Amino acid sequence: MSLSISPDEIVVAEQETTEYERLRDDEQSARPAARFAILSRATFVGGVVLAVVLFAVGAWQRRWIADDGLIVLRTVRNLLAGNGPVFNMGERVEANTSTAWTYVVWFFSWLTQARLEYVVLGVALVASLLAIVFAMLGTARLWGGSTGQLLIPAGVLVYIALPPARDYATSGLESGLVICWVGLLWWLLIRWSQAAVVRVPSLLGLVFLAGLAPLIRPEATLIGALALGMIFLTPMPQFRYGPIVLRALIVFVAGIVPVAYQIWRMGYYGLPYPNTAVAKDAGGAKWGQGMKYLWDLVGPYYLWIPLLVLLIAGAVTAVARGVAVRPKWSVAGFRTWLRSPSAVVVLVLVSGLLLTVYAIRVGGDFMHGRMLLTQLFLLLLPVAVVPIRLRAFSPRDWSTVVVLAALLGTAGWSLYAASTTAIKTGTKISSSGIVDERVYYVLNTGKDHPILAEDYLDYPRMRAMVNDIAANPNGGLLLNSPAFTFWYLDPPPQPIPEGGAGHTVYFLNLGMTSMNVPLDVRVIDPMGLSYPLAAHSDRLADGRIGHDKSLYPDWVVVDSGMVDIHPWMPWYMDEEWVTQARTAMSCPETQALMISTRDPLTFDRFKHNLRHALSFAKYRIDRVPKYEIQRCGLVDPFPEPPR
Repeated sequence: MSLSISPDEIVVAEQETTEYERLRDDEQSARPAARFAILSRATFVGGVVLAVVLFAVGAWQRRWIADDGLIVLRTVRNLLAGNGPVFNMGERVEANTSTAWTYVVWFFSWLTQARLEYVVLGVALVASLLAIVFAMLGTARLWGGSTGQLLIPAGVLVYIALPPARDYATSGLESGLVICWVGLLWWLLIRWSQAAVVRVPSLLGLVFLAGLAPLIRPEATLIGALALGMIFLTPMPQFRYGPIVLRALIVFVAGIVPVAYQIWRMGYYGLPYPNTAVAKDAGGAKWGQGMKYLWDLVGPYYLWIPLLVLLIAGAVTAVARGVAVRPKWSVAGFRTWLRSPSAVVVLVLVSGLLLTVYAIRVGGDFMHGRMLLTQLFLLLLPVAVVPIRLRAFSPRDWSTVVVLAALLGTAGWSLYAASTTAIKTGTKISSSGIVDERVYYVLNTGKDHPILAEDYLDYPRMRAMVNDIAANPNGGLLLNSPAFTFWYLDPPPQPIPEGGAGHTVYFLNLGMTSMNVPLDVRVIDPMGLSYPLAAHSDRLADGRIGHDKSLYPDWVVVDSGMVDIHPWMPWYMDEEWVTQARTAMSCPETQALMISTRDPLTFDRFKHNLRHALSFAKYRIDRVPKYEIQRCGLVDPFPEPPR
């Protein structure tokens, strides 16, 4: 019996064999691709976990609450007690620069009912860690995600290696909130720039976040304004009521919270910005001091090295991959380019540079590195992680070689920076006025981790202040002495009212003083953070940066209503100066300023403050009573004899 196969059957068999071989080849080629995908995702997730753990451990090892962080908690205490967002009862002063931070801490304090210092420590640390996560998520999307490439932590390592970054991750200040907001905005902007279809709800969520900028920190308004301008100018997505209505909706959603708060702030506090901006004259210029402050951060850590290395690596990778997209030289082309990852990168880099220039202009700060952390974070965002292609990994791939070299250099620098101490003056303040704030308070309190208010009782004068208040129930004005162990107490005049005349503490370190006394003790400072009269005094030309206002205590004797003659008044004070201060305080403009914060808040007072907030902000007095009398055109009770 013979077996015959037709030509058609041969063709079918050959086709089946070919299909089988193709499927087998596809399966074999898919296996490495699947392994690459798993490796890519695992590498990125592992990098995020590694960066967060390193930052958490580093920040926890340096945990503390700064004196300025305790200032925030005094306002939170008043909020929880029902006294309103004030520093001292009966005087409406916004003593915290970040409005959002005040209310975030208040919310979690109300929610948890935990001790305030622990609340602010935990919230600050969590916000700082979330900032790292958001930064890495946004940059991963910038480079195309974790498919077919390894995304290695780079810029985030530079940030968390810096000692100031770890110091202010738990300081009780708003540093963590600011970079968390920046990181979240970066991630959402990158998502928006890459979306095939922009959905209106997500767009409105993005603009709402950007609109919060003035409440995060006043200078963050620059970042928010640039982001909102970029979004507003791009072609609008499909909307049933048309692009004009959508743009109007964007303006409304972005502005509803900050504009509403601004109106309330001007009516309630009588100022268009926080009182801290008045106290520090944030519009002033101190370029020379600002350059010292910049170098104080860049120089000791050789920070320019990783910044330059990562800049080159990022630029080389962008060019090699064709990621960088230039705007077309037409209005339509430019508007289209604005919704691109390249435009978002330009946004964060320009924001970082402009904010650096602003920080230099105002003279920086007295805290080592603190006022440049946001700028550094912005500049590092595009290279928070850097990509290495798995299939292009070869010595001939010049972009990969550059990235690998940058990663090795960054890792080596990070190990160096993490173990470096930039300022070694300890408890002494250098001639530049800049100090390592955490080390300064660690050494002055004798506590490795000063967190609770009572940890600062071992700071010079603090325990003596608490004891003096307890020993003088009739009240009085406490003025610090040159010695660290006692205070001068100026008593109230007779007759003493029932329950005492109340205590006033006049001292520079507001946080530790205010958090170690009851809320009915008035705590004010010569620089003016909590004291409008001092805040509106003239800036000292050669004063220490961040502390360049110092109102003479003669004004406070008059303002607090204490005895103004010897021997009850401290020996070093001049009775004539106090009398002149009394005359100077009668200046109508000064009286109007003080009434704006002390009068009961009626609707008429609110309207008056709202109308005059700008003029109140510009008003300045001379701290020398005699010169202030001359400025205001008053009659000096002790005129100079004619020559």
